[in-house]
Amino acid sequence: MRTLVLNAGFEPLAVVTFRRALALVLNGKATIVEIVEDDPVWGIGVRFDRPSVIVLTRYVKIPYGRLVPVTRRGVLRRDAHRCGYCGQAASTIDHVVPRSRGGEDSWENLVACCLRCNSVKGNRTPAEMGWRLGVTPRMPFGPSWAVRGLERTVPAWEQYLAPAVAA
Repeated sequence: MRTLVLNAGFEPLAVVTFRRALALVLNGKATIVEIVEDDPVWGIGVRFDRPSVIVLTRYVKIPYGRLVPVTRRGVLRRDAHRCGYCGQAASTIDHVVPRSRGGEDSWENLVACCLRCNSVKGNRTPAEMGWRLGVTPRMPFGPSWAVRGLERTVPAWEQYLAPAVAA
């Protein structure tokens, strides 16, 4: 069970486990905004509502100049799990400029790729293959990328994430 954590100004901050969210609420560091209906947690003689969204009682300053770290999961998410060459479902990533030719592990050099295109391309550049990239690889930006742990959303979170996703 996951819980969305909002800053005191209601900006999305992170997604945490239910246990961490309950600890924040019980210690007075957060309040519950939304609960998961019909799924309480029982302690010894105590019933706790399972939080779906909580808001911190104090504002936490976040550095906005923070770079998004390059990860395989992040590249697939940025490219919507679609191959940068043929547009089919992608499960791997590919270096546009191969590492053996000086290509780096950077947002600008990595694209999501299907197994077929990755195997055919091998150690060549798209220009050598006569291929064109369907996307322009770049570092993702916006508040939705600053929310730690947000890979899939819950419908109850949409109203809190809408400004972040639209940016």
